[in-house]
Amino acid sequence: MSVISHVCLGTADLARAVRFYAALFEELGLRLRFHEPENGWAGWMPRDADRPLVIVGRPWNGEAPNPGNGLMTALTARSRASVDRCHALALAAGGTCEGPPGLRSHYHPDYYGAYFRDLDGNKLCVVCHEAQGDRGAEGDA
Repeated sequence: MSVISHVCLGTADLARAVRFYAALFEELGLRLRFHEPENGWAGWMPRDADRPLVIVGRPWNGEAPNPGNGLMTALTARSRASVDRCHALALAAGGTCEGPPGLRSHYHPDYYGAYFRDLDGNKLCVVCHEAQGDRGAEGDA
């Protein structure tokens, strides 16, 4: 059981956000569970489980979304190659780089992550925690 039930990422433009996240979440093994433009949200979940659910949508209070200072959503990838692909997909879809893919051994010896912001400024990390024998250069967080 995951201790995380769901994560919500705010967006001002649901259609744009769905386009941004579709290939990225597919690479991470998430499937689209619902897409309700009339309600302003969409949600993805693992192919083989009900949780955690990742929701992208307009804020319920009707105000503009804004990323929290110090808030970051980190998603687990199966491999370092998947981390690389996710980072490339995010940048190709208009995201901005917050730290290229690489080892960050100051977290732990096998922490391989990449950081980026989505089109609404939400900061995300995609990380692989597994040793894979492809030690590369240390990256920035």
